[in-house]
Amino acid sequence: MSNQDSNSIKSAVKDAYTKAIEKPGSGCCGGGNGSPTDTMKGSLVKLAGYSSSELQSLPADAVENAFGCGNPLAFSGVKEGDVVVDIGSGAGIDCLIASKIVGDNGKVIGLDMTPKMIEKATENIRRAGANNVEFRLGDADDMPIANGIADWVISNCVINLAPDKDKVFAEIFRVLKPGGRVSISDVVLGTTLPEQVRTSISALVGCVAGALEETDYLQKMREAGLQEVKVTDRIVYDRSQIKGLTEGECGCCDLEKELEPFLPQIDEQIWSAKISAKKPQI
Repeated sequence: MSNQDSNSIKSAVKDAYTKAIEKPGSGCCGGGNGSPTDTMKGSLVKLAGYSSSELQSLPADAVENAFGCGNPLAFSGVKEGDVVVDIGSGAGIDCLIASKIVGDNGKVIGLDMTPKMIEKATENIRRAGANNVEFRLGDADDMPIANGIADWVISNCVINLAPDKDKVFAEIFRVLKPGGRVSISDVVLGTTLPEQVRTSISALVGCVAGALEETDYLQKMREAGLQEVKVTDRIVYDRSQIKGLTEGECGCCDLEKELEPFLPQIDEQIWSAKISAKKPQI
């Protein structure tokens, strides 16, 4: 992929999520389309594995603007004192949950490519009084984070949006400490998408067109040097849940019409996978 193509994809994603954060309640990749209460009751966020107690303990704005497809911290093993890097931290929902786990002796670094998301997340952290969290503006394939500082790298429905996933996984490997671990929730595929879907910008920002087949995703992680790469859970989307990915006003609303003719082919061939991995000790 050329730099021009890569930059065009990043620009489309940035524009889409800037619009999403400027219109509360809209969104892609499993975001809600109503009030925070609706979101907590709603389809994909609820399915993603967040408990009601987790959601209710967070600022409503962080929940309302959650655009993920899973809960990467569920059963992740993050503990008190750890350093956690969250790739694509958005409005800060996973950073806030992580901050409670790592405590005052730990640290959470949220990374996002969208300035508006950084602003929103910073405000949510202020409201929550989480002093162990900081946010940095940057790309997942060139993280402004030092080598070998993270005990955990987490990510929630973001890597599928990256044009160069090999670079992203190489960056994950770089920032992890030896023995550091990865917990990712992301949209993956069970089959190759139709050409019309793969080349659609709406499908890209809707977390569909940029998704890899699960076997390819895991292989790229291994090629980056990560070990013990495995899928620990899957949420397989049926037709109604695939349509749920298209809800919102960030550019994904056209996706429902685009996907409609292909639903018989992709029914239960798109899912959210929870993926774990480890950087070798040496």
